[in-house]
Order: sequence, then C-alpha cells, then structure tokens
Amino acid sequence: MTAANLLVELFVEELPPKALKKLGEAFAAALAESLVAQGLAESTAAVANFASPRRLGVHIEGVLQRAADKPVSTKLMPVAVGLDAEGKATPALLKRLAALGADTSAVSQLRRAADGKNEALFHDSIAPGTNLADGLQHALEAAMAKLPIPKVMQYQLADGWSSVHFVRPVHGLVALHGTDIVPLSVLGLTAGRDTQGHRFEARVSPVVIRSADSYASQMKDDGAVIASFAERRAEIVRQLQSAAAPSGLTPVEDDALLDEVTALVERPNVLVGTFEEAFLEVPQECLILTMKANQKYFPLLDAQGKLTNRFLIVSNISPADASAVIGGNERVVRPRLADAKFFFDQDRKKALDSRVLGLAKVVYHNKLGTQGERVTRVQAIARAIGEKLGDEALALKADQAALLAKADLLTDMVGEFPELQGIMGRYYAQHDGLADDIAFAIEDHYKPRFAGDALPRSDVGVCVALADKLETLVGLFGIGEKPSGDRDPFALRRHALGVIRMLIEKSLPLSLDDLVNIAFAAFPQGVLGQAHTDVYTFVFERLSGAMREQGYSANEVDAVLSLNPTQIHLVPKQLEAVRAFAALPEAPTLAAANKRVGNILKKAEGEAGGGVNAALFAETAETALFAALSEIAPRADAAFAAGDYAASLRALAALKAPVDAFFDQVMVNADDPALKANRLALLHRLHQTMNRVADLSRLAA
Repeated sequence: MTAANLLVELFVEELPPKALKKLGEAFAAALAESLVAQGLAESTAAVANFASPRRLGVHIEGVLQRAADKPVSTKLMPVAVGLDAEGKATPALLKRLAALGADTSAVSQLRRAADGKNEALFHDSIAPGTNLADGLQHALEAAMAKLPIPKVMQYQLADGWSSVHFVRPVHGLVALHGTDIVPLSVLGLTAGRDTQGHRFEARVSPVVIRSADSYASQMKDDGAVIASFAERRAEIVRQLQSAAAPSGLTPVEDDALLDEVTALVERPNVLVGTFEEAFLEVPQECLILTMKANQKYFPLLDAQGKLTNRFLIVSNISPADASAVIGGNERVVRPRLADAKFFFDQDRKKALDSRVLGLAKVVYHNKLGTQGERVTRVQAIARAIGEKLGDEALALKADQAALLAKADLLTDMVGEFPELQGIMGRYYAQHDGLADDIAFAIEDHYKPRFAGDALPRSDVGVCVALADKLETLVGLFGIGEKPSGDRDPFALRRHALGVIRMLIEKSLPLSLDDLVNIAFAAFPQGVLGQAHTDVYTFVFERLSGAMREQGYSANEVDAVLSLNPTQIHLVPKQLEAVRAFAALPEAPTLAAANKRVGNILKKAEGEAGGGVNAALFAETAETALFAALSEIAPRADAAFAAGDYAASLRALAALKAPVDAFFDQVMVNADDPALKANRLALLHRLHQTMNRVADLSRLAA
C-alpha cells in the first residue's frame, strides 16, 4: 500500500470574499475527514488548505493508494432459525448467505457466538480496502456538498445541455497523488495537473503542477499566486506594517477587513495613498468607516491614534510604476470622503434635540410602538436608575441623555452608515454645546456592543446604557419574543450580558429585582404580559454562563446563584469565597452534612419554625452543636455583613466536629414531638448560618 502526499485543487470563478476563509477551511476539513473515515489517511495526517479568490485546494500528507483490508463480521440469524434439527442450513440461511455473495460452502465456516440469551450465526469475511480513485471521488463529492454555502449557483456545462450547482462555476480540477494524476471527475471536469495562475501576472499559462508537494512553490513562482490564505494574510500584514513604519504611522486594526482583503487578492502589493487634509475636519470614525467599508483601504493613524490623510491600498497587481494605481484609488476615495463631509455639514444645521419629535414617526416594533415611545420609556428607566445611583442631578442628566440618545437615527450620516449611531449623536451634541458627560452618554449607551467592548465612561452613560438594555429585554420578553436555540434576532443575550458586565465591573449596588420592576413599570398597562420571572431567569442563565467562562466550576456557580442573589455585583466576590472554602479540608464533610440537613428540613414540612430551647437537649452532642453555633454564628454573620464572605465561610470550618458528632449520636426524628421540634429548630439555625454566602450543599459530590 503505497503512501504519498495528495493535492486537490478546484479552479473557480471569483469566490465570495467574506466567505472564502470559511470555505477553504471547510473544504479541506471535509475532504480529509472522509479520507480518514475510508482508511486512506491517518487522523494525525498534516492537512494544509489553500484558498484564494479563484481556487480552493487541500494538501494531505501520507495518503494511501489503497486502504487496508478490513475483517467484517456479519450477524446472520439465531442458530435455531438458521439450522434445522440435523444441523443443515435452512432456506432462510441460504437466502441470507446469497445476499452476501456466499454459497452453500460457507455454511461450514459460519461462527457461532452468544447473542444475549441466544446463540447466533456470524459470517466472517474480509472487505477489500477502498482504492484512492474511488475513495477520493466519494470524498470530493462529500466535501463539496458540505461546504457552508448559503446560496449556490446553477450553471451549464460546455455541452450546453447539462447543468450543475456550486458556489461559483468551476473551470479546472487538479488531483495528484505524489506525481500521479488521480482519475476522477466532478462538475463535468476530469482531473489533471494543469491550473491557472494570476490573471495578469502569471509567468506561464497554464501552470503545470509536477507533484502534490510542488504546488505551493509553483503557484508562487510560475503562477504569481500565494495560494495559502494564512500565508497571504501574513504577507499583507507584513507589507502594511512595512509601508506605515517610515512615517511612524499605524494601520487601523481590523481582522474582518484583513480577512476580506486577503480573499480579494492573490498576490498582494501594498501601496500608500493620500487625500486632502480638509477632509480631516469630519469625525475620523466617519472617514475610517467609509474607507474600510466602501474601498477596503487601511486608514493610517498617528502615535496618538488620530487619523492622518494617508491610507494603504492592497493591490492585486505589481506594476513597475504604481503611480497610476495609486492615483486611481485616490480619485475613487475622494467622492466618498466628500459625501461624508457633506452629510456631516448638513446634519449640523439642525440641533440634535429638534430631531426628537421625528422619532414618533419611526416604527420600533409593531407591538411596542415607535422609537419616540421607546425613548420615553428609556428616559423613565434611566431617571429611576440615576436616582438610585446618585442624586437628582444625575437623574436629570440621565433623563436628558436618554431623550437625545436615539435622535441621530434621523441624521443623514447615520442613514448612510448605521454603524455610526451613537457616535454621531455624541459629535452633534458637542456641536450643540451640551456637556461632555451627556454627549458621551449618547455614544456610550450602546456599550458594550460585543464581548470585550468598553463600558460607558460616566455614571450618566451607565444609567442610559442600563435603561436601554433593560427596556429592550423587558419589552421583547413581554411580547413573547424570547430567544430559542441559536435564534436571537434581537441580540437579547448580548443585552443581558451587557447589564451583567456593567453591574459587576462598575460595582453597582443595584438590585436586579428592582431594575426589572422599574423597566416593567415604564411600559403602559396592557402592553406586556407577565414576564418578570422569565427576564430574571434569562439574566441569571447568562450570569451563570459568564461566571463559568471566567473559570469557576459549575458547582461553585450553582452554589452561589441558587440563592438568587439580588446584588449581582457581589457574585464574583462570593464565588471567590466559595472556591477558598472548597479548598478547606473540612469542606467536603460540611457540604455533605449541609445537604443532609436540607433534606431533613424539607421532609419536616415547617416543623422547624420555632426557636431552640437549650433546656430540652437530651444528648451531649446537641449541647455541643448549640454552643458551637452560638459562638460561630455571630462571627460568621458579622463577616457576612461586612462583605468579607471568605471569612464568613472560613468560620464555618469549626463546625465540622460538632456537626459530625450530632449526626453520629442524635436521632432527629425522636418519638417525643417536643424533642423532635427542638432538634429541627437547631438544624434550621445551622442551615441558615451555613448558607448565607452560598448553598454549600451544591458542593457535595
């Protein structure tokens, strides 16, 4: 069984750039997976994928010419069914053997083996291994079918009659096992070794691939193509940094843009362009966005992060004189920047607050009314949060910022670039002479927009951001628009995580119950259903996931959140305390005892409600536990009240010995009702003392 490296390449028309990286990875992974499943490659085989605007390819090491034969054992039927009383084959057995391609001579070679309570007949054979041509044909068809393509194209083949479907028309197929062509065909194409290089700069055409291992180097040398997506991306990064360094500038970092540009070129050549400095009067966010989104340029920033009038072009050609390429790109970008300047100038002719009334004509949701109505609700929530976090002055500023927060939706700039909502509101508010804390709150009320995004910079921004996210959560849950599975069209998970992050990272002493109730109260009666519990549960589910992502175990998180803490900002501190407690040698025993106590009290059904009467103690262990509780509980409670949760839990370690002795020596369910009630009351007090920071029973194995 000869092994050699394998190369497969599909030469296609220009692939969708935003999907190219994923297409390349998926094609290589699916092809390799299928070959491994057929025994033609090892699961540890090195796999390299190639993806450029006009090709998808994969290189797999150590692929076999033919897979190893495999022993196959086929269960036929119970012995009693397959053989008659004389041990001869029944017609049913002969028919089954014929279906397997075996004749009557195979009867004597059948194997008997236990099958549950019965004995069955098994037919053992050797299945010949798949040859590479058949296996690769199957693997290639399977890989093409699995590509993550939202919409495929239908196109005719050269015969003018047949039609096929693929992401883009395919014009060439290369399949080499070492130096040999693998005979296969797909989409009307037969495999060969010829492919095409760069559309304009290939040294030869076609590029004749000598072997699977020479593909990458031949494409680079003869075809002027860097076939590897990762290598091409790294080359673009290198050239971007090299082009920016002489001026002491830095290209804007944008991984999505970098991936898209990598998918647009086969042989990158980075050039420097410029535009008129007069355009820098426009907010740099506008200029950066239009250059990135419309032209795929990389704007250059100075050492202070301020936009300069230079930008980088990633060209797909490398002429000796690049002045024409640079000049053409400079001419193209100028109208884009002029549009941005025009929008900015026009928008500033109207005060931001004059646009608020127009929001009454913008539909937010058919069940929740207009953006104007939404603004009124966000104002009420922000004002209430401001009163809780500060004073009347903070509440008034939060109210004003909330009133103006959505006004920039009606500006020309945001109409052209929706990504700038909030940002433009801040600029226009500053132009109108509003205080910076209000202006920045308008921008920041969308934050955090994504995982790792910055939080609002001021208390005013926090109030409005919390209000905006709570209004969204409560409103959409209230009309039944809940996320399900992967479906979350209104990004409610992101809104919930934003609330959690602000509460925790800003250490806001706000009760989640209060916040949810404030948000519901902002809606007119009859608009929303009863969804308070659903919202509360949803936020706690996100909190649980967020804490586990930070490294806390499921048991630790469950122990804290099962008590439904209202002060979310204290949860990380409680989790740290639980983790420290769990490391104590006494923790496992106390957790198990706590679980036992909880089960006893559940079965008692309210019998433990009274106080503890020391005069009723009949066992030494009762007295010892009560004495220990009387000494330890005040210390644990005082530490809890002071916010020292670790000390509160640490104090419980001294309860191990008296708790162990109590369960060894005391019968809780005594025949005497008074004795039983007193012991239940003692356990009730123990349970309360142990579970103030967290439900320690959740730590029990």
